[in-house]
Amino acid sequence: MVSSNEYGSHTWELSLTVDHQHENVQKEFSLQVTGDLHVGGLMLKLVEQIKIAQDWSDYAFWWEQKKCWLLKTHWTLDKCGVQADAKLIFTTQHKMLRLRLPNMKTVRLKVSFSSMVFRAVSDICKMLNIRRSEELSLLKQSEGTLKKKKKKDKNSKELVTEDILDLCNSPVSSGLPANPGLYSKTMTPVYDPVTGSPASSTITWFSDSSLTEQNCSILALSHPNCSPETLAEMYQPRTLADKAKLNAGWLDSSRSLMEQGVLEEDQLLLRFKYYTFFDLNPKYDAVRINQIYEQARWAVLLEEIDCTEEEMLIFAALQACIGYHVSKLSLSSETQDSTCESEVDEVEAALSNLEVTLEGGNKSSILEDITDIPKLADNLKLVRPKKLALKAIKTYWFVFRDTSISYFKTKESAQGEPVEKLNLKGCEVVPDVNVAAKKFGIKLLIPVADGMNEVYLRCDNEDQYARWMAACVLASKGRTMADSSYQPEVQKILSFLQMKNWTMCSQAASEPETVDMKPECFVSPRYTKKFKSKQLTARILEAHHNVSQMSLVEAKLRFIQAWQSLPEFGLSYYIVRFKGSKKDDVLGVSYNRLIRIDMATGDPITTWRFSNMKQWNVNWEIRQVAIEFDQNVSIAFTCLSADCKIIHEYIGGYIFLSTRSKDHNETLDEELFHKLTGGQE
Repeated sequence: MVSSNEYGSHTWELSLTVDHQHENVQKEFSLQVTGDLHVGGLMLKLVEQIKIAQDWSDYAFWWEQKKCWLLKTHWTLDKCGVQADAKLIFTTQHKMLRLRLPNMKTVRLKVSFSSMVFRAVSDICKMLNIRRSEELSLLKQSEGTLKKKKKKDKNSKELVTEDILDLCNSPVSSGLPANPGLYSKTMTPVYDPVTGSPASSTITWFSDSSLTEQNCSILALSHPNCSPETLAEMYQPRTLADKAKLNAGWLDSSRSLMEQGVLEEDQLLLRFKYYTFFDLNPKYDAVRINQIYEQARWAVLLEEIDCTEEEMLIFAALQACIGYHVSKLSLSSETQDSTCESEVDEVEAALSNLEVTLEGGNKSSILEDITDIPKLADNLKLVRPKKLALKAIKTYWFVFRDTSISYFKTKESAQGEPVEKLNLKGCEVVPDVNVAAKKFGIKLLIPVADGMNEVYLRCDNEDQYARWMAACVLASKGRTMADSSYQPEVQKILSFLQMKNWTMCSQAASEPETVDMKPECFVSPRYTKKFKSKQLTARILEAHHNVSQMSLVEAKLRFIQAWQSLPEFGLSYYIVRFKGSKKDDVLGVSYNRLIRIDMATGDPITTWRFSNMKQWNVNWEIRQVAIEFDQNVSIAFTCLSADCKIIHEYIGGYIFLSTRSKDHNETLDEELFHKLTGGQE
């Protein structure tokens, strides 16, 4: 054997590139190293060779061929697998990134390209003052959603760059721990809960950060709607397959930006990925509420979610109300130091309704008599769709008890056997309402062995509809009317119906804030084509009369609440092929269930609840997701419109979010998140 003391016995040459900004300074280096040299030692040798006096603490090695960071500085080159053919780049971990926010504003900030995306999003949200960062993620816009524009697009790029909000000097961007400031849950309120503008007591905090009071207003307040021409140029999904394209580009939360091909100065979308908005509070969440509202608004305007004409007019009226408040705030330079108690109470009431909607209600501290479960009993019309487009409509005596509906021919026969008993646990509940036409229907899609059993119930009036609809919604989640969320759910439905129930009056038509209204800015292009401008203005004014007295934050919360009431709310679509099937289907992923949908008709075929799920896993070799449910039900599918990892992460992410509690502190169990979502490739 050759003596180990001889030169060259264990050493080899390693090529290194230093990514620095100094001109006329060497960037390519070759060092003689050994396999037992640790990464930290390699950094030290390299810095000694560079001979530039600067802070190198943010630098790390990026292995170009393997697309990975060498962050464990105590590991040896042998343990990392680095050999002589490796190309290592010594580069900064924090780089500039452009983020398009839900309100379509672009911010430029410094982000960690070496941290997992989950951690990077957490840091971004601290800088933008958005609590509950686990609800958001980064989305790479797919090519299918980028419309091919004409030559004038080159000129528009210059306009876009001018609109970028530069936050590159903030503490988080620099890789430093963020000032708790606005992000703290325990400090005094930092926003006016009525206007959403920063409270005067927080101005001192703003001076420590690049998120100045002005910048905060840009993020917390809505801005004028875009023109109908701009709206028409944006991507509008027409089919379920188009909607599936919107969700194809979610980044993997368990890998870094650099590992996923994101480069410095790239643009990504920051969006709410999970539709479970937890612990919303106007006193701390002005930015968060505004960004949720903006995401909802654009989803409605671009028809990413379907809504009826009646619902579209409500959304338009609420936008007009919000627009009026924003223009009023921008005209006033004085900060409102005091707020009307009654307005604050209204906001708190709206907030509690919103929390009930999202969290399924808060447990009441008062002990309820669980032995006395309420029941409903009424005459309702039963509508059963039949072949040849005929419908059979009959009136029966319905009794709602626990999570089931039984119906009888008459009230007197209710003591005997029912005509049929419908178990609503795990069913889909879809509102079928037209207040103007006095139509109050409930569409039930009940899972059966060979698909979904479709049943329609018709109620006589708003009160009856609200009681039965609330009971159906709770029963679908496995809860009864004894649950503390039942009454708030009834009130939420009634308040939504009240917004729909408008009548034109002279007072509404003469309101100053709506005289200069541009109705085309408040509705989707489909309704712009359907109505003339004057007709649209008149109809929006009718709806606006019911919401004109709302405060700014309350109007936003109501908009979010109305968005949540839409049947398609919270569904993310993917094109999949189920095992054993010969055709493609659409899979809808929601916060509590998976829905198999017929791609051609859009009809739900089967629903599977997360509460009945025993386990899920991925066969990474064939990229197949397999899920087991109770009662020996199992499904398997491959994802055709995106990587199967995205669906796997969605399921794990929603289960992770269901473990959150207000009793816990703000710290997230990041390890649990990665355990549920990471998978093992």
